[in-house]
Amino acid sequence: MNKSPLIETSLLISTYNWPEALDLVLRSVQVQTILPDEILIADDGSGKETQTLIENWSKKSNVPIKHIWQEDKGFRLAEVRNQAIAQSQYGYIIQIDGDVVLHPYFVEDHKRFAQENCFVTGSRTLLPKEVTEEAFITKKINFSPFTKGIKNRFNAVRFPIFNFFYKPTNTPLEAMPHRIRGCNMGFWKQDLLDVNGYDEDFVGWGREDSDLVIRLAKKGCFRKKIKLAALQFHLYHKENSKHNLELNDQLMKRAMNAPDFWAKNGICK
Repeated sequence: MNKSPLIETSLLISTYNWPEALDLVLRSVQVQTILPDEILIADDGSGKETQTLIENWSKKSNVPIKHIWQEDKGFRLAEVRNQAIAQSQYGYIIQIDGDVVLHPYFVEDHKRFAQENCFVTGSRTLLPKEVTEEAFITKKINFSPFTKGIKNRFNAVRFPIFNFFYKPTNTPLEAMPHRIRGCNMGFWKQDLLDVNGYDEDFVGWGREDSDLVIRLAKKGCFRKKIKLAALQFHLYHKENSKHNLELNDQLMKRAMNAPDFWAKNGICK
């Protein structure tokens, strides 16, 4: 049964030292048709410029903002997200990255398709370098399937009724890992607590989201994949270093083969 717009939501935004992008993300949050009930910024060690930006936004935001910061000791996204989850006040968490501009119906769509015993995964539209650079200058946050230079235009089309024809699926664990994008997800907080959140053994870029959904699926949660709704536009940047990916792949396989779904190095250590 869908919970609809009545559920209360925390919007979790992860960021690291890119205040120009975070500013556009926060601008897009303020014009949502339905606002989240709080904004949690999970900051993996950004500097003073990001702190100042968040302080300024906190004074004018239509939504309370909580800045969760940890010291910069390398890529520790899993740990700072766990800190944000632990501090969230509401029962449903919508998770995005600090480099995605949200369509005005993003939060409303997530709330519409939230469903008990499910986690939601969405897609993104990739913005080219030139469009991204122009957005930083003009503060543009409105994009569409007709935006110049977009290659995956289908992901920019909003037709939410499309999703009512599809039921949540229990995707085979072997097929799941490489299809997950942590920049557009929705969870019930209690489900995250039941699996002890993210596994903080994951450091460096990659697979922490896949590990999480493997354990959610083993718990019995269904994956609800939404298309043509909850749209977001990913700002161009160079790819992150993948130097730790091989180790993270091994950690993900550990979760797949484990007899349970509990992360030993998670929210409750």
